[in-house]
Amino acid sequence: MRYLIFCNFSTRLCLKYPWKVLWSFILAGLCLAGCTHVFGEDESGKPVRVSFLDVGQGLSVLFSGEGGFALFDTGPDSLGVVDTLLARGVDTLEWVLVSHYHRDHAGGFMEFPAAIASGRLHVRRLYVGPDMLQGFIRDSVLRVAQRFGIPVDTIYRGSAVAQVGEDTLNFSVLWPPKRLSLSENAASVVLEVSNGKGSILLAADLDSAGERQLLELSPTLSANVLQVPHHGSKSSNSLAFLAQVQPEYAVVSVGEG
Repeated sequence: MRYLIFCNFSTRLCLKYPWKVLWSFILAGLCLAGCTHVFGEDESGKPVRVSFLDVGQGLSVLFSGEGGFALFDTGPDSLGVVDTLLARGVDTLEWVLVSHYHRDHAGGFMEFPAAIASGRLHVRRLYVGPDMLQGFIRDSVLRVAQRFGIPVDTIYRGSAVAQVGEDTLNFSVLWPPKRLSLSENAASVVLEVSNGKGSILLAADLDSAGERQLLELSPTLSANVLQVPHHGSKSSNSLAFLAQVQPEYAVVSVGEG
């Protein structure tokens, strides 16, 4: 396993990485706003990029291709995720997916209103997991969606997620199942992203109990790139889970200290 370890500071990014071509993945480049993988090519031959953004202690993953953009988690608020998106030329997000209602994954959505109101950013749909947690973050996220008329869909294992423009990425929701009532980390949406040549597994903050149940539902689960659950926490990343997924690259997005 090769690790991409993010030590996110306010003005710089510390990253360990090997330069290596991995099947259809190319470790394409580094910048102060995160790390980008070229995820094969779409039908027009244009690269499809998956970028892990520098959001300090938190997680935010941007999908960008010839046809549009989408965002998995938004990082925390007050760290400029909207500025990062605008700097990358993002003016429309096909969808934003909030994996669960912890501030370091959902708080950044509270930065969106000013950009949406001014017409600099458009969000076409909001996907949320079935996190049962009540409180300020959940209420704030849903209030933003209501204010700007953004459709909201609650997603579970097997739910459909819209394509990003004309790209050929396939998005599969693997967790949580609809039959379970879960909250906080245990309710984290797990998203598999593939294009027939390779796959990335985004596990948000899934805990070890969820990892075990996920493997029962998906016993052949594997991925070329793993977003390490819960920022590398010992409450996640069980040996059984890592041994099954067997990623070549593992991305750890974590704040200083």
